[in-house]
Amino acid sequence: MPAQGEGRKKVTVPLMFLAVMFVTCLIVANLVEIKTVDLGWLTVTAGLTVFPVSYIINDCVVEVYGFRAARLVIWLGFAMSLLVALFLQVAIWLPGDAEWRGQDAMETVYGAVPRIMAASFAAFLCGSMVNAYVMSRMKAAAGGNGGARSLSVRAIVSTLWGEGIDSLVFFPIAFGGVLPWKTIASLVVTQALLKTTYEAMILPVTVAVVRRLKKAEGIDTVDTGISYSWWRLGDM
Repeated sequence: MPAQGEGRKKVTVPLMFLAVMFVTCLIVANLVEIKTVDLGWLTVTAGLTVFPVSYIINDCVVEVYGFRAARLVIWLGFAMSLLVALFLQVAIWLPGDAEWRGQDAMETVYGAVPRIMAASFAAFLCGSMVNAYVMSRMKAAAGGNGGARSLSVRAIVSTLWGEGIDSLVFFPIAFGGVLPWKTIASLVVTQALLKTTYEAMILPVTVAVVRRLKKAEGIDTVDTGISYSWWRLGDM
């Protein structure tokens, strides 16, 4: 068992799998976030179907591997999302074949992605880092208590903070001037609450995954004496 705050110095298969899932969820969420969904009594975005999963993965990484590993995964997600945005723009700019009839549709859907991506980048970094920070600090303050109840409280509180910051940053940047500000305000509140509710509903799965990861990896990192600077990757 590694000493508190140290963590492992290598990327294990489970951590790599979590990182791949995290990046995939983030990219898919960015691609579908442009669609607003009317549920009758509230308006949400299609990204609600997948984006909360990234926060659950973030919680698992922080709980098992610590803040530094989560920070590395978050920056990896940022870099890959940026790469996808660049590739999409290149695809739009390329001259279409004479038989190609989907250019207008492609520009309509993917042409808005740069703005969505810019909003997502800012919101993602702020929200994910805040989520990881709150989760890490709460665990350290609890003396590394990794019980299911304590984990559940940390997961819900950190998600509420992270999703709240994420929504507060994302929607004004992504939809300001496009949607009415009343709708944007509604999106900010409802998305944060719904995503946190999503987290609460799936907590039994999160707790089970964390337990299996800790057993398989032989590690339960408690962050002590580390730098919480967002830009410092360092080692894990």
